[in-house]
Amino acid sequence: MSVAIRFARQGKKKAPFYRIVAANKIKARDGKFIELLGTYDPRTKALKLDQERYEKWLKTGAKPSGTLAAIVRRTARAATGPGAVKAKA
Repeated sequence: MSVAIRFARQGKKKAPFYRIVAANKIKARDGKFIELLGTYDPRTKALKLDQERYEKWLKTGAKPSGTLAAIVRRTARAATGPGAVKAKA
């Protein structure tokens, strides 16, 4: 069974909301999934991702979709790049 980490569309017409799921590649986009890893709201660009579980799936051989990989990279870069707000220790 090959696993993909991808979006599953939720929400209503003209107001998309996505779940980030680990699912069998041959299952339908909005079909049965193995594990829920997070959510993404494209209207507010809000990404909530269980980073620990995401990394676990990557280590076991799951492939993220191209769009999901780009969004995760962009979010990680914004959190660590120039202009990022650093927490006080």
